[in-house]
Amino acid sequence: MKKFCLALDLIDESELIAEYEKYHENIWPEIKQSILDSGIKSMEIYRVQNRLFMMIEAEESFSFDAKNKADKNNPKVREWEELMWKFQQQLPHSKPGEKWQLMDKVFSL
Repeated sequence: MKKFCLALDLIDESELIAEYEKYHENIWPEIKQSILDSGIKSMEIYRVQNRLFMMIEAEESFSFDAKNKADKNNPKVREWEELMWKFQQQLPHSKPGEKWQLMDKVFSL
């Protein structure tokens, strides 16, 4: 299994944060299926203030490039991602249109 950690910020407005969390209480079935189809076995998102932290465990064959390509060809995923932009903001130094930033591991015990 591969592990990945990613970060993203939400727009710092309590009403928007609450709405974002509400959407994630019961994600659309097509989104769940696209995640599983990509080889992701486990995904968790945590929040502190407006900062999100995502942990992913995926099969060895998992590829962000393959997932991004599949997502671009999936109308429901595109619809979900467009909706999520209402709540999200890029981290500083992100490339244009880039959302979640892959984090570097700096310590392991």
